[in-house]
Amino acid sequence: MCGNNMSVPLLTDAVTLSGPERETAAVIFLHGLGDTGHSWADALSSIRLPYVKYICPHAPRIPVTLNMKMVMPSWFDLMGLTPDAPEDEAGIKKAAENIKAIIEHEMKNGIPPNRIILGGFSQGGALSLYTALTCQHQLAGIVALSCWLPLHKAFPQAANNGVNKDIAILQCHGEMDPMIPVRFGALTAEKLKSVVTPAKVQFKTYPGVMHSSCPQEMMAVKEFIEKLLPRI
Repeated sequence: MCGNNMSVPLLTDAVTLSGPERETAAVIFLHGLGDTGHSWADALSSIRLPYVKYICPHAPRIPVTLNMKMVMPSWFDLMGLTPDAPEDEAGIKKAAENIKAIIEHEMKNGIPPNRIILGGFSQGGALSLYTALTCQHQLAGIVALSCWLPLHKAFPQAANNGVNKDIAILQCHGEMDPMIPVRFGALTAEKLKSVVTPAKVQFKTYPGVMHSSCPQEMMAVKEFIEKLLPRI
């Protein structure tokens, strides 16, 4: 089945990896600041499952305050990378709505929300956490790599009626991350445990890894996806 992508702007040029079998599940994965969907499509292609569709959209290009207003791919504006830095609330909420439109599109094409995992790296991971926790549909899980929870002070109240109270979250972080220190990842994991069932939050750290991924992390992501999106 092929739906009309024109009504979902982020889907028109998203990188989509289609499986060789009938697609019964989807992983939507959001890249980090200044990147594109291509790099994560490449990374995910090495761990892909044949019945899962992988969608890696590209963020719009906007001026980013943190980087001296340089225009670059960014899901929302960033003012700082500390837990108390001011945040682009309107931009975060708008970006989340755009990701929810992708989820709705996949649902219209026959993939139920409980067969959809939302994930991302860095700023993309942050957006995936915010979007999934405020989504009105019950999703399968969240993959949150090297990231934080945006607008964290708004939670747990912001979690939409607790629809995703039992969502599984895989959070991974490099222990040598100079951009988003692992301490912020640990604080985020604690915050998430106040929003969802604590036992559903996994926080894995990787020694020697900076603001990037590693093969062990990708294997953890693969196992998480396989567990939550089994073949049907």
